[in-house]
Amino acid sequence: MKPFLMLVRTVLIGLSLGLILSCADLEKIVKGKSPSPPLTPRVYVANESSNSVTVIDALTFQVIATIDARNFSTHDLALTRDGTRLYATNMASGRLSVIDTRSMETIASIYTGSRSHVVALTHDNRFAWVANIGDDTISVVDTEDYRVVGTLAVGKGPTGLTFSRDGSFAYVSNQGDRTVAVVDTATYRVIRTIRVGSNPHFLTLGPDGRIWGANSGDDDIYVIDPATQTKVATIKVGPNPQQIAFAYKGMQGPNAYITVSGANQVAVLSLDNPRMKIVERIPVGTRPNGILANPEGTRIYVGNEGSNDLYVFDTGTGARLATVPVGQKPIRVVMSRP
Repeated sequence: MKPFLMLVRTVLIGLSLGLILSCADLEKIVKGKSPSPPLTPRVYVANESSNSVTVIDALTFQVIATIDARNFSTHDLALTRDGTRLYATNMASGRLSVIDTRSMETIASIYTGSRSHVVALTHDNRFAWVANIGDDTISVVDTEDYRVVGTLAVGKGPTGLTFSRDGSFAYVSNQGDRTVAVVDTATYRVIRTIRVGSNPHFLTLGPDGRIWGANSGDDDIYVIDPATQTKVATIKVGPNPQQIAFAYKGMQGPNAYITVSGANQVAVLSLDNPRMKIVERIPVGTRPNGILANPEGTRIYVGNEGSNDLYVFDTGTGARLATVPVGQKPIRVVMSRP
């Protein structure tokens, strides 16, 4: 068969598969390449004392792999939206590990500053922002060539970091001066400093577009409204709250699920009531820290840094579905979206 006719035949076969293959996959077939299989939903857990990341199948709760971060004190994680790159901070090394999630290997390591604590990706995945506790700075890392392209000063001891819904602002919690700094992402300037509480830690963008944070040195969480750049709520939840996720209990919700490290439980905060109140307390492992909800809001994953395991429970019933052993001192939990 002539080369031109062979090509036409290949394209016609590809068109017949159009219902199940993307244009990019069809192009790979025409060129003689097989498309890469999609990543299944996975849960990634940062193990601070093991210097590693545990990879878990989100559906079967089986451990797939343990990835060496090739650094020390692996603390926080940020996953690209296509799930192919995982960024991990390493406090003792002051470096950011870049992990290829298909090969499940660390492919790059970038020094960002003293005690690199948390990392957040810009909405386009173009830059990774890293908070360096020891330097009181944020380092901006180019995710294409893996180099630091800028550094900005924030408050004392930055420990938490997230972006507003539209990406116009970054919010940085500072444990040293008990504040959250608001950074204009267009000018890289701090435009406001908000007083919050004792040892503010991880920050989370809520489903309502507001910024949620926990004062891990006390017993409360707080809410910041990006429309006014002010703290609009403080809610007592229990001793040493750590991280926050959002999910549903049947038709009720969204609710805020907060790891309360000092009580070995997850506190469930109802957002339906304007006054917001605790409606449930779920016992988990020892010193719960990282927490994650699946995209449907029906399951919660909790990393227990004292018992070195991951609890999975159903939000509708509160029943535990699995207990998965991970590395030592699990701190952060993230999930890939298929």
